[in-house]
Amino acid sequence: MSPGTGAALRLLAATADAKSVAEIGTGTGVSGIYLLQGMRPDGVLTTVDPEPERQQFAREAFREAGFAGNRARFIPGRALDVLPRLADGGYDLVFCDGDRIESLEYLAESLRLLRPGGLVCFEGVFARGRTVDSAAQPAEVLRLRDLLRAVRESQELLPSLLPVGDGLLCAVRRG
Repeated sequence: MSPGTGAALRLLAATADAKSVAEIGTGTGVSGIYLLQGMRPDGVLTTVDPEPERQQFAREAFREAGFAGNRARFIPGRALDVLPRLADGGYDLVFCDGDRIESLEYLAESLRLLRPGGLVCFEGVFARGRTVDSAAQPAEVLRLRDLLRAVRESQELLPSLLPVGDGLLCAVRRG
């Protein structure tokens, strides 16, 4: 994750006065640290990743960054298996940085998870310029194009594509 993308996430979490954030794709914890920095001091980040080793690495990174252990909830597993168990309308922000092939499914789950006025963000939607390249593209890029179209055409979302990092697609869930 680029510093610009991280700074945008931190700003968005702060602007939303986020108390409850769901993250798809824990990775090494970099995005989680930015989100936690922007969240309310009593906020909790719920982060989902299929690799428990990554989550352990992120847990240590959060601790080293000064966050108490109760600020993050780590759930190992595939996002599409875990997300249906999370509370409807219980989240202020959902950050998606998981399997690009599943991005449309993440969008559907995010709409269910978000409170009205909540934000959904997708990292890496430029796919290093491939989403606008007319040449034949792999399935991952085609799915990102479908995601961009679905968000743009949704009556339920107010979107913006931020040109930070490799593209940060953000949308507010209308009330």
